Amino acid sequence: MKKNLPDHPHEPTDDVEYPSELRITSKPFSAHKESSLERAEQWEHREDVPHVVNFQDASRLQRILTPRRLELVRSLMDSPAESMRDLAVRLDRDVRQVHDDLELLHEYRIVHFREDGGAKKPHVPYDSVTIEVELTKPDGENSESSASA
Repeated sequence: MKKNLPDHPHEPTDDVEYPSELRITSKPFSAHKESSLERAEQWEHREDVPHVVNFQDASRLQRILTPRRLELVRSLMDSPAESMRDLAVRLDRDVRQVHDDLELLHEYRIVHFREDGGAKKPHVPYDSVTIEVELTKPDGENSESSASA
């Protein structure tokens, strides 16, 4: 296998150019599908298109993007780490927990790795990360809200 071939079928090669923005959304399938088609059209017009990770269930997004994991993402946006251990020391966290969090965030393509010898160097290649959560009422619900302004 060539060195720059991805280990995962959706993992970009080492020399890929990432978009400047990662957008993490929680939208119903139909809304996500519509926005995917809009992004495809933007891409065809050679416009900047963000990388989008969508969770159809807002509670799942909340389980994945815990405050500790968001702290990890922020730290990697500030400065890539030389290794998982380096990042754990930087964040004053247990190496195993940082490893597990990095692997989970990598599965969702929020965190990426560069291979260097035997070390996996975690990094977040985006200039900005935007998190959008859309909450909608289930069909057939009363349109009045119990909250007031």
